[in-house]
Amino acid sequence: MSYLTFLRENAPYLAAGALLSLLSSFGQTFFIAIFGGEIRAAFGLSNGDWGLIYMAGTMASAVVMIWAGGLADVWRVRSLGIMVALALAAGCFALANASGVLGLALVIFALRFAGQGMATHVSAVAMSRWFVATRGRALAIAGLGFMLGEATLPLLMVWLKSMVEWRSLWLSFAVFCLLMCPVLYALLRLERTPQSAAQGSATTGMQGRHWTRAQALKHPLFWLMTPAIVFFSAFGTVFWFHQVHFAEVKGFSHLALVAVFPFGTGVLILSTMFYGWAIDRFGASRILPFYILPYVLAFVLHWYAPGLAWTAAGVILMGMAGGGHGTLLNACWAEFYGTQHIGAIKSAATALMVLGSALGPGLSGILIDLGVGIEVQMLGYAACFAFAAVMLTLASRMHLSATT
Repeated sequence: MSYLTFLRENAPYLAAGALLSLLSSFGQTFFIAIFGGEIRAAFGLSNGDWGLIYMAGTMASAVVMIWAGGLADVWRVRSLGIMVALALAAGCFALANASGVLGLALVIFALRFAGQGMATHVSAVAMSRWFVATRGRALAIAGLGFMLGEATLPLLMVWLKSMVEWRSLWLSFAVFCLLMCPVLYALLRLERTPQSAAQGSATTGMQGRHWTRAQALKHPLFWLMTPAIVFFSAFGTVFWFHQVHFAEVKGFSHLALVAVFPFGTGVLILSTMFYGWAIDRFGASRILPFYILPYVLAFVLHWYAPGLAWTAAGVILMGMAGGGHGTLLNACWAEFYGTQHIGAIKSAATALMVLGSALGPGLSGILIDLGVGIEVQMLGYAACFAFAAVMLTLASRMHLSATT
């Protein structure tokens, strides 16, 4: 089945997944970081202070995700998705009116939990459960919502900030989230797999079993995947979070830097479509070890980058790896452990991902304040990604040996 045929036959469900993925942008680092300069100025924060506040709010959201992610196993996507959109609207409204450091930390928690955490989680769980033979393509198409946001919002927001006060923009984001609630309801008026039938439609994982979260967490495969989950999120987030500082260090204008982001997003779209097809064709675990390798080279280029073209090449390589990260890991949880408890299992992985995105900016901000430059940090991050690739290779071999 071609992508177009698949899209036409399943448009409402795929559109709902893509919309949730798009809404997650308001809680993603690439988006919040666009306003990092304004937030630091408004609250009188250094890079390290801002990084620590961001880390605290994000870590709190990671803890709550461990519990909240399991709701995807018992609630309809229609209901849970609308609740997530409402929570995002509340977070956007709160940031527009935030005052004081404690209030800022609470707002970051709300945005990160509802956006990066629950919106992406609900979208991925829905695609993994609703689709089996075409799971890879479903995850790829749903991920296009996030890619649309990543491709268009940075440049648009930098431009809008020159004309509209930043707090007013966050009020408009809250209104947008509210307007999307009836759209989500309309798309999922007839949900593909009602929760009452979820158990009967669940597919099994290794050993023909329905693994619980407790069982998955005791299995070494989960922990072999952990370095990729944590490092990708932590150090990829550093690049987006400190984009204003990175541009200053490299001698670029912020507008010039964000202008190259769409190149990475274009490659991200192509990479996601490729990995979606490859997952359905070969299985997720067979191609798992390779997707993170472009990140190694990307961060070496970010360290070196004497000009904007080199940074653009690094961003393009990040897009190549991002297409695999956004589809392969979600597909692997279903292949490894089945779909009956995938919401609870994936919530643990999502919590690790959110934890990584908390630790990265906080650690990097402290290092910057201590005099360890962002460029030097990039080399260390490249080494971490190389280690993660080795662990993914071991995970792939372990899964393949367990299924042959």
